[in-house]
Amino acid sequence: MWNLHIWRANRSLSLRSERETMQKSECSGGTHLKNRVTGNDDQRTSSGTQIKYRNAVQRSKSSLSTSSPESARKLHPRPSDKLNPKTINPFGEQSRPPSAFAAIYSKGGIPCRLVHGSVKHRLQWECPLESLSFDPLLITLAEGLRETKHPYTFVSKEGFRELLLVKGAPEKAVPLLPRLIPVLKAALVHSDDEVFERGLNALVQLSVVVGPSLNDHLKHLLTSLSKRLMDKKFKEPITSALQKLEQRGGSGSLSIIKSKIPTYCSICC
Repeated sequence: MWNLHIWRANRSLSLRSERETMQKSECSGGTHLKNRVTGNDDQRTSSGTQIKYRNAVQRSKSSLSTSSPESARKLHPRPSDKLNPKTINPFGEQSRPPSAFAAIYSKGGIPCRLVHGSVKHRLQWECPLESLSFDPLLITLAEGLRETKHPYTFVSKEGFRELLLVKGAPEKAVPLLPRLIPVLKAALVHSDDEVFERGLNALVQLSVVVGPSLNDHLKHLLTSLSKRLMDKKFKEPITSALQKLEQRGGSGSLSIIKSKIPTYCSICC
Protein backbone atom coordinates (compact mmCIF):
# COMPACT_ATOMS: atom_id res chain seq x y z
CA MET A 1 0.00 0.00 0.00
CA TRP A 2 2.72 2.41 0.86
CA ASN A 3 4.51 1.75 -2.41
CA LEU A 4 1.31 2.36 -4.36
CA HIS A 5 0.82 5.67 -2.64
CA ILE A 6 4.38 6.74 -3.46
CA TRP A 7 3.88 5.73 -7.14
CA ARG A 8 0.73 7.80 -7.43
CA ALA A 9 2.45 10.81 -5.90
CA ASN A 10 5.37 10.54 -8.32
CA ARG A 11 2.92 10.08 -11.23
CA SER A 12 1.03 13.23 -10.21
CA LEU A 13 4.26 15.23 -10.01
CA SER A 14 5.32 13.97 -13.45
CA LEU A 15 2.00 14.91 -15.03
CA ARG A 16 2.14 18.36 -13.45
CA SER A 17 5.67 18.88 -14.76
CA GLU A 18 4.59 17.87 -18.26
CA ARG A 19 1.65 20.30 -18.21
CA GLU A 20 3.90 23.16 -17.05
CA THR A 21 6.37 22.35 -19.81
CA MET A 22 3.58 22.38 -22.43
CA GLN A 23 2.19 25.68 -21.12
CA LYS A 24 5.63 27.28 -21.34
CA SER A 25 6.05 25.99 -24.87
CA GLU A 26 2.67 27.39 -25.88
CA CYS A 27 3.42 30.74 -24.33
CA SER A 28 6.78 30.87 -26.07
CA GLY A 29 5.17 30.02 -29.45
CA GLY A 30 2.44 32.65 -28.99
CA THR A 31 4.99 35.23 -28.07
CA HIS A 32 7.07 34.32 -31.12
CA LEU A 33 3.97 34.49 -33.38
CA LYS A 34 2.97 37.80 -31.86
CA ASN A 35 6.48 39.13 -32.45
CA ARG A 36 6.29 37.99 -36.09
CA VAL A 37 2.96 39.73 -36.60
CA THR A 38 4.21 42.84 -34.86
CA GLY A 39 7.34 42.74 -36.98
CA ASN A 40 5.27 42.61 -40.17
CA ASP A 41 3.19 45.54 -38.98
CA ASP A 42 6.32 47.48 -38.17
CA GLN A 43 7.73 46.65 -41.60
CA ARG A 44 4.53 47.83 -43.31
CA THR A 45 4.52 50.99 -41.22
CA SER A 46 8.14 51.61 -42.14
CA SER A 47 7.40 51.08 -45.88
CA GLY A 48 4.41 53.44 -45.72
CA THR A 49 6.55 56.04 -43.98
CA GLN A 50 9.21 55.76 -46.68
CA ILE A 51 6.61 56.18 -49.47
CA LYS A 52 5.13 59.24 -47.77
CA TYR A 53 8.64 60.66 -47.36
CA ARG A 54 9.47 60.15 -51.05
CA ASN A 55 6.17 61.80 -52.08
CA ALA A 56 6.87 64.71 -49.79
CA VAL A 57 10.35 65.12 -51.29
CA GLN A 58 8.93 65.09 -54.83
CA ARG A 59 6.28 67.67 -53.94
CA SER A 60 8.96 69.81 -52.34
CA LYS A 61 11.11 69.64 -55.49
CA SER A 62 8.20 70.47 -57.76
CA SER A 63 7.17 73.40 -55.58
CA LEU A 64 10.74 74.67 -55.61
CA SER A 65 10.92 74.40 -59.39
CA THR A 66 7.64 76.28 -59.89
CA SER A 67 8.59 78.88 -57.33
CA SER A 68 11.97 79.52 -58.95
CA PRO A 69 12.44 82.92 -60.61
CA GLU A 70 12.87 81.37 -64.06
CA SER A 71 9.61 79.40 -63.93
CA ALA A 72 7.75 82.30 -62.41
CA ARG A 73 9.00 84.47 -65.27
CA LYS A 74 7.61 81.97 -67.78
CA LEU A 75 4.20 81.94 -66.09
CA HIS A 76 4.05 85.68 -65.52
CA PRO A 77 6.40 87.45 -67.97
CA ARG A 78 7.52 90.89 -67.00
CA PRO A 79 7.08 93.85 -69.36
CA SER A 80 10.85 94.20 -69.54
CA ASP A 81 11.13 90.67 -70.98
CA LYS A 82 9.78 91.99 -74.28
CA LEU A 83 12.93 94.10 -74.58
CA ASN A 84 15.28 91.22 -73.75
CA PRO A 85 16.32 89.25 -76.86
CA LYS A 86 16.88 86.13 -74.73
CA THR A 87 13.22 85.96 -73.74
CA ILE A 88 11.74 86.63 -77.18
CA ASN A 89 10.42 83.62 -79.07
CA PRO A 90 11.08 84.29 -82.77
CA PHE A 91 8.52 81.65 -83.72
CA GLY A 92 5.79 82.88 -81.37
CA GLU A 93 2.93 85.08 -82.43
CA GLN A 94 3.89 88.63 -81.59
CA SER A 95 1.27 91.19 -80.87
CA ARG A 96 1.15 93.66 -83.73
CA PRO A 97 -0.32 97.14 -83.66
CA PRO A 98 -3.42 97.61 -85.80
CA SER A 99 -2.94 98.77 -89.37
CA ALA A 100 -3.71 102.33 -90.41
CA PHE A 101 -6.95 101.24 -92.05
CA ALA A 102 -8.06 99.23 -89.00
CA ALA A 103 -7.29 102.19 -86.72
CA ILE A 104 -9.25 104.60 -88.92
CA TYR A 105 -12.21 102.21 -89.17
CA SER A 106 -12.33 101.61 -85.40
CA LYS A 107 -12.35 105.36 -84.77
CA GLY A 108 -15.27 105.93 -87.15
CA GLY A 109 -13.17 107.45 -89.91
CA ILE A 110 -15.17 105.50 -92.51
CA PRO A 111 -18.82 106.58 -92.27
CA CYS A 112 -20.40 103.14 -92.64
CA ARG A 113 -21.10 100.02 -90.67
CA LEU A 114 -21.19 96.39 -91.62
CA VAL A 115 -24.62 94.75 -91.68
CA HIS A 116 -24.45 90.97 -91.34
CA GLY A 117 -27.07 89.25 -93.48
CA SER A 118 -28.14 85.62 -93.52
CA VAL A 119 -26.77 85.17 -97.05
CA LYS A 120 -24.41 88.09 -97.69
CA HIS A 121 -23.12 91.17 -95.90
CA ARG A 122 -23.69 94.77 -96.90
CA LEU A 123 -22.59 98.25 -95.93
CA GLN A 124 -24.91 100.80 -94.41
CA TRP A 125 -23.66 104.33 -94.93
CA GLU A 126 -24.34 107.02 -92.37
CA CYS A 127 -25.04 109.63 -95.08
CA PRO A 128 -25.71 109.66 -98.84
CA LEU A 129 -22.65 108.62 -100.84
CA GLU A 130 -23.05 111.61 -103.14
CA SER A 131 -22.37 113.92 -100.24
CA LEU A 132 -19.11 112.21 -99.25
CA SER A 133 -15.75 113.63 -100.23
CA PHE A 134 -13.50 111.21 -102.13
CA ASP A 135 -10.44 112.78 -100.55
CA PRO A 136 -9.25 110.98 -98.50
CA LEU A 137 -12.02 108.36 -98.24
CA LEU A 138 -11.36 106.68 -101.60
CA ILE A 139 -7.61 106.48 -100.88
CA THR A 140 -8.25 105.07 -97.40
CA LEU A 141 -10.50 102.38 -98.85
CA ALA A 142 -7.82 101.55 -101.44
CA GLU A 143 -5.28 101.14 -98.64
CA GLY A 144 -7.67 98.74 -96.93
CA LEU A 145 -7.48 96.39 -99.91
CA ARG A 146 -4.26 95.03 -98.39
CA GLU A 147 -6.03 93.92 -95.24
CA THR A 148 -6.28 90.18 -94.58
CA LYS A 149 -8.77 90.07 -91.71
CA HIS A 150 -12.52 90.43 -91.53
CA PRO A 151 -14.32 92.86 -91.50
CA TYR A 152 -11.62 95.10 -92.99
CA THR A 153 -11.35 93.05 -96.18
CA PHE A 154 -15.05 93.35 -96.93
CA VAL A 155 -15.41 97.00 -95.89
CA SER A 156 -12.50 98.15 -98.06
CA LYS A 157 -13.49 96.11 -101.13
CA GLU A 158 -17.20 96.92 -101.05
CA GLY A 159 -16.69 100.53 -99.96
CA PHE A 160 -14.29 101.20 -102.84
CA ARG A 161 -16.71 99.68 -105.35
CA GLU A 162 -19.80 101.53 -104.07
CA LEU A 163 -18.01 104.88 -103.87
CA LEU A 164 -17.03 104.69 -107.55
CA LEU A 165 -20.67 104.07 -108.53
CA VAL A 166 -22.01 107.41 -107.28
CA LYS A 167 -22.96 110.22 -109.60
CA GLY A 168 -20.02 112.52 -110.32
CA ALA A 169 -17.43 109.87 -109.42
CA PRO A 170 -15.18 110.57 -112.48
CA GLU A 171 -14.72 114.21 -111.58
CA LYS A 172 -13.86 113.26 -107.98
CA ALA A 173 -11.60 110.28 -108.77
CA VAL A 174 -9.39 111.62 -111.59
CA PRO A 175 -7.60 114.25 -109.43
CA LEU A 176 -6.73 111.48 -106.93
CA LEU A 177 -5.03 109.18 -109.48
CA PRO A 178 -1.43 110.21 -108.58
CA ARG A 179 -2.12 109.12 -105.00
CA LEU A 180 -4.32 106.13 -105.84
CA ILE A 181 -1.92 104.38 -108.22
CA PRO A 182 0.86 103.70 -105.64
CA VAL A 183 -1.74 102.31 -103.24
CA LEU A 184 -3.19 99.99 -105.88
CA LYS A 185 0.31 98.94 -106.91
CA ALA A 186 1.02 97.91 -103.30
CA ALA A 187 -2.01 95.60 -103.42
CA LEU A 188 -0.96 94.15 -106.79
CA VAL A 189 2.53 93.24 -105.54
CA HIS A 190 1.24 91.77 -102.29
CA SER A 191 2.20 88.15 -101.60
CA ASP A 192 -1.34 87.23 -100.54
CA ASP A 193 -3.37 85.98 -103.52
CA GLU A 194 -6.66 87.36 -102.21
CA VAL A 195 -5.13 90.80 -101.75
CA PHE A 196 -3.87 90.68 -105.34
CA GLU A 197 -7.34 89.72 -106.60
CA ARG A 198 -8.95 92.60 -104.73
CA GLY A 199 -6.36 95.01 -106.14
CA LEU A 200 -6.96 93.71 -109.68
CA ASN A 201 -10.73 94.13 -109.38
CA ALA A 202 -10.31 97.61 -107.94
CA LEU A 203 -8.08 98.57 -110.88
CA VAL A 204 -10.72 97.44 -113.38
CA GLN A 205 -13.44 99.34 -111.47
CA LEU A 206 -11.30 102.46 -111.48
CA SER A 207 -10.64 102.20 -115.24
CA VAL A 208 -14.38 102.09 -115.90
CA VAL A 209 -14.78 105.40 -114.06
CA VAL A 210 -11.72 107.37 -115.16
CA GLY A 211 -11.29 105.91 -118.67
CA PRO A 212 -8.28 107.18 -120.71
CA SER A 213 -7.09 109.23 -117.74
CA LEU A 214 -5.60 106.04 -116.37
CA ASN A 215 -3.25 105.57 -119.34
CA ASP A 216 -0.63 107.96 -117.99
CA HIS A 217 -0.31 105.80 -114.84
CA LEU A 218 -0.86 102.39 -116.39
CA LYS A 219 2.79 101.58 -116.97
CA HIS A 220 3.44 101.62 -113.19
CA LEU A 221 0.97 98.75 -112.69
CA LEU A 222 1.68 96.50 -115.66
CA THR A 223 5.00 95.16 -114.34
CA SER A 224 3.33 93.44 -111.38
CA LEU A 225 0.60 92.10 -113.68
CA SER A 226 3.24 90.70 -116.01
CA LYS A 227 4.89 88.77 -113.16
CA ARG A 228 1.59 87.31 -111.95
CA LEU A 229 0.71 86.36 -115.50
CA MET A 230 3.27 83.56 -115.20
CA ASP A 231 0.99 81.89 -112.65
CA LYS A 232 -1.58 79.72 -114.42
CA LYS A 233 -4.36 80.43 -111.97
CA PHE A 234 -4.11 84.17 -112.62
CA LYS A 235 -3.63 84.04 -116.38
CA GLU A 236 -7.33 84.23 -117.22
CA PRO A 237 -8.36 86.99 -114.75
CA ILE A 238 -5.34 89.13 -115.68
CA THR A 239 -6.01 88.74 -119.39
CA SER A 240 -9.63 89.72 -118.83
CA ALA A 241 -8.54 92.75 -116.81
CA LEU A 242 -6.09 93.85 -119.54
CA GLN A 243 -8.83 93.64 -122.14
CA LYS A 244 -11.06 95.88 -120.03
CA LEU A 245 -8.19 98.32 -119.51
CA GLU A 246 -7.69 98.45 -123.28
CA GLN A 247 -11.40 98.87 -123.89
CA ARG A 248 -11.75 101.71 -121.41
CA GLY A 249 -8.42 103.33 -122.18
CA GLY A 250 -8.92 103.62 -125.94
CA SER A 251 -6.31 103.23 -128.67
CA GLY A 252 -3.56 104.75 -126.55
CA SER A 253 -3.77 102.01 -123.94
CA LEU A 254 -2.87 99.17 -126.33
CA SER A 255 0.66 100.41 -127.04
CA ILE A 256 1.26 100.88 -123.30
CA ILE A 257 0.10 97.34 -122.50
CA LYS A 258 2.14 95.81 -125.32
CA SER A 259 5.27 97.62 -124.19
CA LYS A 260 5.13 95.89 -120.81
CA ILE A 261 3.40 92.63 -121.81
CA PRO A 262 4.43 91.79 -125.42
CA THR A 263 2.46 88.53 -125.39
CA TYR A 264 -0.84 90.33 -124.86
CA CYS A 265 -3.38 89.88 -127.66
CA SER A 266 -5.59 92.88 -128.36
CA ILE A 267 -9.37 92.54 -128.26
CA CYS A 268 -9.38 94.04 -131.76
CA CYS A 269 -7.47 91.07 -133.23
